[in-house]
Amino acid sequence: MTWSLHHVFGVLPHRIMAELSRRHGPLMFLRLGEVPTVVVSSAEMAEVVMKSKDLMFASRPRGVTLDVIGYGSGIGIIFAPYSDRWHQARKVCTMELLSAKQVKRMEGIRSEEVSNLLSSITTSIGTTINLTEKLSALMNDVIARAVFGGKCAQQGEYLRELEKVTALVGGFSLVDLFPSSRLVRLLSSGERRMRRSYGRIQCIISNIIEQRKEMRAAVSSNDEEDLLDVLLRLHKEDSLPYPLTLEAIGVIIFDLFAGGTKTSGITLEWAMSELLKNPENMRKVQLEVRQVVGGQQSVINNNDLHDLHYMRMVIKEVLRLHPPAPLLPRRAREDCEIMGYKIPEGTNVQVNIFVICQDCRYWDAPEAFKPERFKESNIDHKGTHFEFTPFGAGRRQCPGMLFGTSTVEIALANLLHHFDWVFPDGPNPGSLDMSEKFGINVRRKFDLELRATPYVLSKVA
Repeated sequence: MTWSLHHVFGVLPHRIMAELSRRHGPLMFLRLGEVPTVVVSSAEMAEVVMKSKDLMFASRPRGVTLDVIGYGSGIGIIFAPYSDRWHQARKVCTMELLSAKQVKRMEGIRSEEVSNLLSSITTSIGTTINLTEKLSALMNDVIARAVFGGKCAQQGEYLRELEKVTALVGGFSLVDLFPSSRLVRLLSSGERRMRRSYGRIQCIISNIIEQRKEMRAAVSSNDEEDLLDVLLRLHKEDSLPYPLTLEAIGVIIFDLFAGGTKTSGITLEWAMSELLKNPENMRKVQLEVRQVVGGQQSVINNNDLHDLHYMRMVIKEVLRLHPPAPLLPRRAREDCEIMGYKIPEGTNVQVNIFVICQDCRYWDAPEAFKPERFKESNIDHKGTHFEFTPFGAGRRQCPGMLFGTSTVEIALANLLHHFDWVFPDGPNPGSLDMSEKFGINVRRKFDLELRATPYVLSKVA
C-alpha cells in the first residue's frame, strides 16, 4: 500500500495507522514516499519484533535530518543505529547516568523542583494557571539540574533550539521521505533548519563544557558529580573501547533533554486531564493521597509514595491511553520473517503501541479511563507484557524509564495533595478538549489551563 502525502501531513499518524490496521490486519506494508515501512499492530507481532527477533530489528530508521545530529555515525542513544558504539553509549547511560543508584541520588533535585512548582502555583491562586507551561518548566529544570548541577545562563536558548530540533525529528520531512531526490533536498528547508538549530545547540554545549573544565581545573570540589561531571570523567579516563568525544557528550546530553523533558511532562499533563475529565477517579485518587500522607504540608517525596497503589494504577492507565511515543521505530538489520511474511533488510518498522493498547482482545472497554483494570492484574510497563509497552521493550527500551516514572509519581502526588483543581469556567468535565498534537511525543493540542485552590484552605472554607 502506498501512503500518499495527504495521509502523512496534517493528521495523527498513530490514529490513521490504527484505522488502516483494522481494515488490513495487524501487519501492513506501506510506502512512505520512497521509504518501505511495515506497521505492526498486535501484541503477538510486537513480541516478535521486540523480543524473539529483537536483535534483527534493533536498529533505528535512518534519515537525512537525523544524520545531522550525529546519529548517522552511530553517536548517541535514542535514534542511533545499532552498533558496538551505540551499545557502549547505552551502557554508559544505564550504568553511569540513569542507574537506580543515580535516580535515588537525584531524589533531592526532584523534591526541590517540585517544591518550586508548588510555590509557583500558590502565587497564582485566584488566576487561571497554564499547567502545561508549569509542568514543562518543572521537567526542564529537573533535567538541567541533573545534567549541569544547576540552571545555566544559556538554558533558555538551548531549550528553544531543542524544541525546534525535536519538532523536525518528530515530523515527516520531505528529505527523509524522498532521500534519493536531489530536487527535494534542494527545495526542502528541513535539513537547513536542522543544521542551524543543532549547530547552535552544540555551540551552547561546547561553551558549558569548556566552562566546566576550566572551573574544575581551577578549584578542587568535593561536591557530588552531576551527569556532565560523569561524562567528562569518562572522557578524561579514556578507557572505553570507543573514545567518549566531546561531540558524543553533546549528543548524549541532547538525548537526555529530548527524552527526559518531553515524556514525563506530557504524561503529567495527560494524567491531570484524564482525572479532571473523570471526577470520580479524581476524588478517589486525592482521597488516597491525602489519607496516606496525612496532614503533611511539606513536599511529598518518593519515600512517602509506597502505599499510593491507586495513584500508580492511574499512571498506568494514563500511559495506556496516552503512550508518550505511540509509534516505536525499528529497522530490519537483515532479511527476516514475521509470521511468514518476508521483511527485507533496511525496511523501517513502526510498532503501533497506541492501537495495541486500545485493542479489545487485550483490554476490556479499551477506550474508557479505568485505572481499576490494573488492580488484580500483574501487567506492568517494564517491557515483558507486549499488550502494554509505553517505554518499549528489548534492546531499545527507554533507558530513562525509572527516572521518568519517579518524577511523574512525586509531581502528581504533590499536585493532588496540595490543591483542588477546577476548570476556569466552572466544573464542566465535558468541556475539556482532549485533542492531540503529534511530534516526537504526542501531547495535548491545546494547553491545559486550570484554577487551583489550596487544599487546607478549601477544607477550612
